[in-house]
Amino acid sequence: MHESHESFEGYGQELRLLYKALEAEYDLAESLYTFGGHSFSFLSVLDSYALLDRISPEEFIKDEQMPYWAEIWPSAVTLSSFIADELSLKGLRVIEIGAGVGMASTVAAWKGAQVLATDYSLEALRFVRYNALKNRVTFENEQLDWRMVKCSEQFDLLFAADVLYERVNLLPIVTAIDKLLKPDGAAYLADPRRRLAEQFLELAAENNFSITSFPKKFTGGTKDVAVNIHKMTRQKNGQ
Repeated sequence: MHESHESFEGYGQELRLLYKALEAEYDLAESLYTFGGHSFSFLSVLDSYALLDRISPEEFIKDEQMPYWAEIWPSAVTLSSFIADELSLKGLRVIEIGAGVGMASTVAAWKGAQVLATDYSLEALRFVRYNALKNRVTFENEQLDWRMVKCSEQFDLLFAADVLYERVNLLPIVTAIDKLLKPDGAAYLADPRRRLAEQFLELAAENNFSITSFPKKFTGGTKDVAVNIHKMTRQKNGQ
């Protein structure tokens, strides 16, 4: 691990200790990405399927939580690129739901946003913290269950990548977005064109959101992946 700059000297030790703790528990992968001409490094789990063995049947019945947080998905990369290239975030208050390892939150913080990164998985939040430290950005992180949002704050922008994969979650996510966004706020959801996304957008429209979709393409993997970024804003005067 290289030393941090002086302003992050205090974080250097935390970074090393956190890496050692994560290394003891997981097979790790560290990946380099460039967004907005800036180089970033992100730590994730080498094989998320290996984590399935850690989930007890009791835990699965309670939450049906799969370790999706542990990987970097094409939608997260596409959303991060969109944030870096196409959004002005300086001074805005931003929340990410289903943050995973915190890629989009890290890029948003680098762009000057005040960020709260959230995930249901406490394991994920340790990676979020590491990736913030590693990329020398500062933002908050906390656990959030989108089925029961307890956060009373409202945000200028909301980001989410690859969260539309369970039908049971579609309405809770619409409701969570409605609760977390300021009246004139906007949500950006990146999705690899799953069929469920169409149902989600219908639900969002029924709940007075207008949707604008931006077709994008992820080209960094073994094959290209078509990714849509859906911008949600509240309809004005019931229009």
